[in-house]
Amino acid sequence: MIGLKGTLNVIDNSGALLVECVNVLKNKVNNGWGSVGDEIVCVVKRARAISAAQQASATAVKVRRGDVRRAVIVRTAKAVRRPDGRLVKFDDNAAVLLNNKREMLGTRIGGVVSADLRMKGWGKIVSLAPKVV
Repeated sequence: MIGLKGTLNVIDNSGALLVECVNVLKNKVNNGWGSVGDEIVCVVKRARAISAAQQASATAVKVRRGDVRRAVIVRTAKAVRRPDGRLVKFDDNAAVLLNNKREMLGTRIGGVVSADLRMKGWGKIVSLAPKVV
């Protein structure tokens, strides 16, 4: 579960490394806490450095420190119960950044994601992930 002021690692290649949640965009059934598959509004706290050569290239970093972006939570340290009764939890909290059309900002994913994303309508993220748990 991710609440306000919660920090998450970014596991795509958009250029952000660490983001902080400022709002959970979903129905108010869980009192502002987000879980796997929920969309959030976040602020980029740490991003990759941009060199002069990278700014001109096609693979330029897409975000900077201080940018406000939307993201989807892909794994949480808080255990999530699956319908078959299993509890699934990860070592850290992680997210993937989105653009205004709810599409991925990056083109690759560099980490494990939860299989619950497929049930919540984020099949594109699941298909690009190297491992799904």
